[in-house]
Amino acid sequence: MTGKVAVVTGGASGIGLAVARRLARDRARVAIADLNGEAARAEAEKLAAEGATALGVVLDVADRAVVERGFDEVRRTLGPVAILVNSAGKEGYRRFLNLSVEKWEKLLRINLTGTFHCCQVAVPDMIAAGWGRIVNISSSSAQSGQPLMTHYVASKAGVIGFTKALALELGPEGITVNTIPPGFIDTPMLRRSEERGLLGHDVDFHAAQTPVRRPGTPEDIAAATAFLASDQAGYITGQVFGVNGGRNT
Repeated sequence: MTGKVAVVTGGASGIGLAVARRLARDRARVAIADLNGEAARAEAEKLAAEGATALGVVLDVADRAVVERGFDEVRRTLGPVAILVNSAGKEGYRRFLNLSVEKWEKLLRINLTGTFHCCQVAVPDMIAAGWGRIVNISSSSAQSGQPLMTHYVASKAGVIGFTKALALELGPEGITVNTIPPGFIDTPMLRRSEERGLLGHDVDFHAAQTPVRRPGTPEDIAAATAFLASDQAGYITGQVFGVNGGRNT
């Protein structure tokens, strides 16, 4: 993917940061797009110091105007977008009967509508080039369900359905669209949930229930993403590409 421009949303931490680093190592020109613009720029500077071409961009995926401005900045600085990884997202825990309409709509606006915004803004570049790769990060909870997370699970299940439909539409244009639902990945988000007692047990307990007997790492997701973003994955589209240590089969 040498020279191809890749945008990674939520790219300043966790899975998104691991993906940005991996794509930069594979010689893509990487835009780290994140709500935390300062962190995005700092991580981009680290990649640039290592010899990569990288840009930090402020991006609120829930705000269409901000998304359009951010992608315009990427085009001016790096060039047309060829690879899009939608990793920006927000978790949420709430008993169903205590879940307000406002919290429901906010989470869907970030996790699902945010994915829609970024895809719709990036896809014209890919159509013009006759080549594109989109990888949407969903969640294994969309496959198994999760108590106290109806709004989060619904949003990530929507990402899976959205991916399948978009893949059918864009396939003739040379664009593949796939989704990775990570399963139990050791990220700052997971550790915050552990500290709040929201996992039921600690991380080590859940790792022991996983067939490979460890939690996943952001780098595990990054490796799968890099493959799906490559030329070698050109015959793979519309797929739910599980990276979960065997927790979901």
